[in-house]
Amino acid sequence: MTSPLAIFDLDGTLVDTATDLVSSLNYTIAAAGLAPVTYNDLTHLVGQGARVMIKRAFALRETPLSEDEVEPLYERFIAHYKHEMPGESRPYPGIVETLESLAAAGITLAVCTNKTEVLALPLLEKLDLTKYFAAITCGDTFEYRKPDPRHILGTIAKAGGDPLRSVMVGDSINDILAARNAEVPSIGVTFGYTDVPMSELDPTVIIDDYKTLTPALFNKLITGRVAAA
Repeated sequence: MTSPLAIFDLDGTLVDTATDLVSSLNYTIAAAGLAPVTYNDLTHLVGQGARVMIKRAFALRETPLSEDEVEPLYERFIAHYKHEMPGESRPYPGIVETLESLAAAGITLAVCTNKTEVLALPLLEKLDLTKYFAAITCGDTFEYRKPDPRHILGTIAKAGGDPLRSVMVGDSINDILAARNAEVPSIGVTFGYTDVPMSELDPTVIIDDYKTLTPALFNKLITGRVAAA
């Protein structure tokens, strides 16, 4: 029987990257003379990768941005973010213990993030998290990304999993909507970067910290799915 699979989002779920995202974004938009953004702006900006984050920052500052200008700004962001990595980014409290507990219970682990590979992979490596995951898929791994359900389904396939025995863990509408469309249960965390209360996104389960993400909770979600099928 295929092992159960826990799929985690990265920014705002596995790792608190807010300070470094804001720092690199402000470094980037300073080149265009834009006023800095703040942490409170972050939830409106993240979720679809660095290019979209830059575009949203310009929109937030009501400043026009042509498509020709996006790529140089993106390269500026990438260079700064990679140079500072891991900066102040840290795994959320309790996540390492949770990953180890799930793995010890026979649950395979994976990452499904809209962050590009050039940023996500070295960040996970520098934080010593890569070793936990059977598959890591990013915003440019496939031709589609969350909330497209194929991003989750592609991650499941790369991890050797089964959609009937998989659960998505995330902090934003991209994660919850992708899981819903992929017909897999979702666990929504309340400490991430969503600009909408997690209760309004209606995940299968909501958790406030990783102490409650136990193998028992995970297996309860899987058992219900398998029984229904």
